[in-house]
Amino acid sequence: MDGKVFVIGRDSIPARTVLSEGESLQWTFVALPGTSCEMTVEIDATAPGCSIDLAGLYICKGEDRLKLRVLLRHECGDCTSRQLFKGIVGDSAKALFDGLIYVAPNAVRTEAIQENHSLLLNQGASAESRPQLEIYADDVVCSHGATTGFLDENELFYMRSRGIPEQQARHLQMVAFLAPVASRLDETLSEEVYAQLS
Repeated sequence: MDGKVFVIGRDSIPARTVLSEGESLQWTFVALPGTSCEMTVEIDATAPGCSIDLAGLYICKGEDRLKLRVLLRHECGDCTSRQLFKGIVGDSAKALFDGLIYVAPNAVRTEAIQENHSLLLNQGASAESRPQLEIYADDVVCSHGATTGFLDENELFYMRSRGIPEQQARHLQMVAFLAPVASRLDETLSEEVYAQLS
């Protein structure tokens, strides 16, 4: 398993990767405040037994403009892919996730899941999600989903009624939201991520 972490804007990210029979990769992408760019990743599963596990988190503030594009092609059957991208957007920042899963006509028994979830911290922030499936094969299990919303006021009320100050309650909600992706990071980078949640 190729478990790499890429900090967008700091690290060089492969534009296109081709997987051969039985190959696997596990990549995690991180975009911290101050990152305004477009990132495009293309991955092709070209032979049976490929396994792709992608995750990402983004925190956008100020005037940040971030566009993440992921194109995943299942060219052959008996491969799996999983994508989970989560982001927090505040101030007047804008984030866009554009993801496509392509399943070729002969790519039977493909299993592919794509998720993108964003939290908006205020009315001026913007997060757009474009999850897409392009399926030309039968006998596949494919899904995509996207949500965009605000912090849960009921949870905030509950935590505040238990004596947790509002700012800390908001911070805890954001930590919990990002945790499924942040848990893939080393301690130093996860601390850097959590320090940006204010």
